[in-house]
Amino acid sequence: MRYDDLIQPDNGQPATPIHIVDKNGFASWLAGQPDPVRTAVKAQKFEGSVNDSAILPGDKPGEWSVVAGVADASVLGVWNLAKLSDILPEGSYRLLDADAGEAMLGWVLGQYRYHEYLSEPKVTGARVLLVREPGKIHNIVLQARATALVRDLVNRPAGDLGPDALEAEAKRIAKAHKADVTVTAGEALEAGFPLIHAVGKAAAREHAPRLIELEWGDPRHPRIAIVGKGITFDSGGLDMKPASGMRLMKKDMGGAAHALALAELIMSAHLPVRLHMLVAAAENSISGNAMRPGDIVKSRKGITVEIDNTDAEGRLVLADVMWYCQEKYDPRFMVDLATLTGAIIIALGHERAGLFSNDDTLATHVKEAGSAVGEKAWRMPLGDAYDKQIKSDIADMKNVGGRPGGSITAAQFIQRFVNGKPWAHLDIAGTAWSSKDAPTVPKGATAYGVRMLDRMVADHYEG
Repeated sequence: MRYDDLIQPDNGQPATPIHIVDKNGFASWLAGQPDPVRTAVKAQKFEGSVNDSAILPGDKPGEWSVVAGVADASVLGVWNLAKLSDILPEGSYRLLDADAGEAMLGWVLGQYRYHEYLSEPKVTGARVLLVREPGKIHNIVLQARATALVRDLVNRPAGDLGPDALEAEAKRIAKAHKADVTVTAGEALEAGFPLIHAVGKAAAREHAPRLIELEWGDPRHPRIAIVGKGITFDSGGLDMKPASGMRLMKKDMGGAAHALALAELIMSAHLPVRLHMLVAAAENSISGNAMRPGDIVKSRKGITVEIDNTDAEGRLVLADVMWYCQEKYDPRFMVDLATLTGAIIIALGHERAGLFSNDDTLATHVKEAGSAVGEKAWRMPLGDAYDKQIKSDIADMKNVGGRPGGSITAAQFIQRFVNGKPWAHLDIAGTAWSSKDAPTVPKGATAYGVRMLDRMVADHYEG
């Protein structure tokens, strides 16, 4: 889909009008309408409710318009027009007495569908919105493309999206933006990133683990590090997940998809930063050489980790990357994105990402950016008391701390490898996937967090 075709400048082209109303203004709007319109509204039981709409007759045969209900007609939010763009027929539309603003993005993404594997996909013609704010179109299209990239990658089956495919995607993005890509695999990975190797060594050769790095931008600009967990499928390893828990584990590379899309969004917008994107890519599989419960692995940092549960693999791959990132470079900050724990879903449900940070300023910037774009994060605690839960009897630490505070002890584990560098960890296990169709997103991957971090970087960390 060409997203830049779905939003066009309004130069007076023929288009179907859209009335925007809210509950408070519905009665007065209805009172000003002619009898045929009032009759149509009553017949369709439209009362100005959010995400509801009605088709209205025009003055001449063949003419018609739409009325759509929103929360606040004076200021449209991102998702106010998403459902409307999904249900309307092909054609061009314009808002009456309202500027689309941020709702342009919802209009575009309301038309997103994933049908890569459908032999006969249901294809609907483009619904084009004509807008009076042409200067905003380019940025909206960039955000839509980034969101669609995350959704496409996460929705794709793991059999077609292993670590090799993440590498190929990174190289595609790098080529388009003249960035540099470095891939560490094989013996070099085993020697330099032993935790990543330990997690991914049981996978088939074509899905061998690797570290994927992308660098872009003027070295004089502030260096920022974006890290993504790229577990392309998580069987749980030898501590195998049950079937119900394994069914959707293709989405365990959601952090990597977010990192890739965020990198492309930053480069496309030419933000003045020195970008360093890192993806720890592995498949947590099962074979004769799989990582075992009770194994002890020496990390890149040099400390030893007892594997208490092979299904707590995400924190392992992130640990080696975080230590490497701050050890070899000096980023202004490091942010990792990961579908890390089921515990964060128990704590926050599917409404907010879990935010952990060792830096109050960075945490505030992330939270404020999330609130501004409608991707909220809730800051969770960190503290020495939780470290006791990941103490091992025979190694420097272990990779799980039991059920109490599971998302916190996972973050505590990662924090051991950041060496005091400003760092934020977004646990997106509860927000990366939607189990049902909603006005904001069809069932499947969501891309929750990309626009949050893009806004944060643009607002606070440009050169």
